[in-house]
Amino acid sequence: MAAKPSNGVILEQLRNGVAEFELVSSPVTSISINVCRNAMQSIFTTENAHRFFARIGPTMRKAESFRVHKITGDGRCMFRALVKGMAINKSVTLGPREERENADELRMAIKEVLCDNDKERHQYEEALIAITVEESLKRYCQRIGRPDFWGGESELLVLSKLCRQPIVVYLPEHEHMHGGNGSGFIPIAEYGAEFGKGSRKGKAKKIVRLLYSGRNHYDLLV
Repeated sequence: MAAKPSNGVILEQLRNGVAEFELVSSPVTSISINVCRNAMQSIFTTENAHRFFARIGPTMRKAESFRVHKITGDGRCMFRALVKGMAINKSVTLGPREERENADELRMAIKEVLCDNDKERHQYEEALIAITVEESLKRYCQRIGRPDFWGGESELLVLSKLCRQPIVVYLPEHEHMHGGNGSGFIPIAEYGAEFGKGSRKGKAKKIVRLLYSGRNHYDLLV
């Protein structure tokens, strides 16, 4: 049996974007899953039913330039940024109350499909895996009902599919591992890319670009 890599080796693999994770039958203590999730730089793929790869650290993409729309930091920031971005893409202006109410509707839509609907839940397997790595689904369903519930990767996996919305998450260039002191933005994760292409099921949708600050806060890029 191969020796278990040290935490230092795992972190170095994460920085270089080569870390691999495997689902096992019994719980395994690992800092790597938490590092990916907390940094909002992991993304799950289904190319292999039993293995998931973290996209973290340097990418081949260059920094991009956008304007930052500041989002209220009340625990709803990810949901607020998403509804505001979708509204802007439709040339619709949301007032503060509408933004808050629409953000809460997105949160409760996730609760409905993951917690209240056994028939629909299986369609969001990636999100369920991401959730249950850290806590039970029962505990998650208790938390998501609160208005200050903080959204992240699991919720983006659901909403990109539920809303048929392409979403790209960025980091500020200066916060990226090898970004230096630049003022641009580096894409670190992409969700619902298939909905950015036209098909028989509907027209291509514009991307909503979210900026993750690294301090548990999302703003909107336009």
